[in-house]
Amino acid sequence: MPTFTAFTTLTGKAPAEALGAAMENMIPEPTGIGVFEMEDGSGLWEVGGYFTETPDDVALSLLTAAHGAREFVVSELPDVDWVAKVRRDLAPVEAGRFFVYGSHDADKVPEGSEPLLIEAAMAFGTGHHGTTLGCLRALDRIANNGFVGRNVADIGCGTAVLAMAAARIWTDPVVASDIDEVAVDVAKANVAANELEGRVACLEAMGFDHPDLAAKAPFDLVFANILKAPLIDLAPDMAAHLCPGGWAILSGLLNEQAQEVIEVYAGHGMTLSHHEQIGDWSTLSLTKNTAE
Repeated sequence: MPTFTAFTTLTGKAPAEALGAAMENMIPEPTGIGVFEMEDGSGLWEVGGYFTETPDDVALSLLTAAHGAREFVVSELPDVDWVAKVRRDLAPVEAGRFFVYGSHDADKVPEGSEPLLIEAAMAFGTGHHGTTLGCLRALDRIANNGFVGRNVADIGCGTAVLAMAAARIWTDPVVASDIDEVAVDVAKANVAANELEGRVACLEAMGFDHPDLAAKAPFDLVFANILKAPLIDLAPDMAAHLCPGGWAILSGLLNEQAQEVIEVYAGHGMTLSHHEQIGDWSTLSLTKNTAE
């Protein structure tokens, strides 16, 4: 059965969500609709629909005019088993001691590694993206230098791969939070699949805004693999919830965005210790100053 996609972009979350809602009334109707903020710092949002019949060009044109969007780009996708393709294309990832893999590669886990099972169907946060890979390498680096995390948080956790990595190497429980309810459900499923229940607590929260996070603060390590704008917004709360000498591992940043984030966090008493670039993406390891 052929599958068609129709994608456009526009500025602003509210207009994008309104366009996505309007697409639900199209005939033929889409089988799925996605609304996503683009990760390039442009402020643009992408709205797309999937169809099993050719989408109506007139309806799409009316929607773009009504919502101030760019012209939709319509494509026909080849008839492909996408999960099988992802399984073939996403090879296991090694990041220091950590080995991120799907169940189809369970026989490839090296002896002595710290395995992290993330299914191929949940590709975001598997470790293949430069941001997640950079955070795992940063964790491995500070652990190799003698740091032991006793109170760790993963803010904007996605699949919870970073929280699980910390729980693999240290004995104290880790808390993982995400603003998205679906992401929290995915995180909980991954925690169970990795037999880390009771070691990683998954919460729905915006930033640090949750009573369980407030009760556990201050943290000695916080991951925040999100985007530039929310990282900048998070800086005051990060400083408030991190103990002196504690680590913040930040990513979700394009290389050209890193310096601005470094400067903002410096203004909140945090010093850059390491900056790694993987492709177009940066990972920052910072420490909170011990004297204000």
